[in-house]
Amino acid sequence: MYQISNKLIKIAVKKIGAELYEISSVKNKTAFMWDADPTIWGSFAPNLFPIIGALKNNEYIVEGKTYNMPKHGFIRHNSYIKLIEKTDSSLKFQLEYNQESLKMFPFKFCYNIQFSLEENILHIHHEVKNLDNKPMFFSIGGHPAFKCPVYENEKYSDYNLRFEFTETAETYLLNLENGLLTNQKELVLDKSNTLDLNYSLFNKDALVFKDLKSRKITLNSKNKGDIITINYADFPHLGIWAKPNADYVCIEPWIGYTDLETTNQQLPSKEGIITLEASSNFKAKYSIEIHKAHVV
Repeated sequence: MYQISNKLIKIAVKKIGAELYEISSVKNKTAFMWDADPTIWGSFAPNLFPIIGALKNNEYIVEGKTYNMPKHGFIRHNSYIKLIEKTDSSLKFQLEYNQESLKMFPFKFCYNIQFSLEENILHIHHEVKNLDNKPMFFSIGGHPAFKCPVYENEKYSDYNLRFEFTETAETYLLNLENGLLTNQKELVLDKSNTLDLNYSLFNKDALVFKDLKSRKITLNSKNKGDIITINYADFPHLGIWAKPNADYVCIEPWIGYTDLETTNQQLPSKEGIITLEASSNFKAKYSIEIHKAHVV
């Protein structure tokens, strides 16, 4: 467990999986992250690499060979990740390819994730280096879960999500048995920038947005005002999810998403995949802003 703080917020990150598990106010002790109740959903904020979501039959194909990989990839729960740099305001973790990873993912890579504080904002920087002599194919994303409601004497339905722009947006529906994207869609936002939260919202699993205009989204309390804003300018896709009837909401910046039911399982042509040329670097970051009214 590693911690850093400034005058406004404190964060804590687990070594295993480099998983963020705490964001809290230094002054008033308000906690903003879900507590990972294992009877409901036992994670805080998994890091997603080199896939997001599920693969068809948990398999994909590269150069004619079939590989197995668990849902969301192999960063979460990974004990090989190491802290390589710590300052008063940042933590940087790294995972390099090893014999175990090559069995699942046949590319030589270096994965870095850095958490850095700037006043009331936490920046989360992702960097992937292709150490191989061939192109590498991957997706990357975040899965942070925030308490909802944040405060006592509030209800889940007292909260909404406000998008940066007015949207007419559909979610791509998932097959509830295998977690794959179907060809069915459902309208979620109809010329609106606000999505009210309620316990039935995720009865069909995650909301999967491929083509939003917005690159910011705010968790708002109808009683307490804006609480958390996620800025995901580098991420073209967004997932929103919680277990039904659970007191949290995941706001998930993605580059890529779960397999389509119609996939041919070829990783280089997977929808949403990133292609990184040999000896090249890829960077993307998102930020979590805790509005100052809630940390002073």
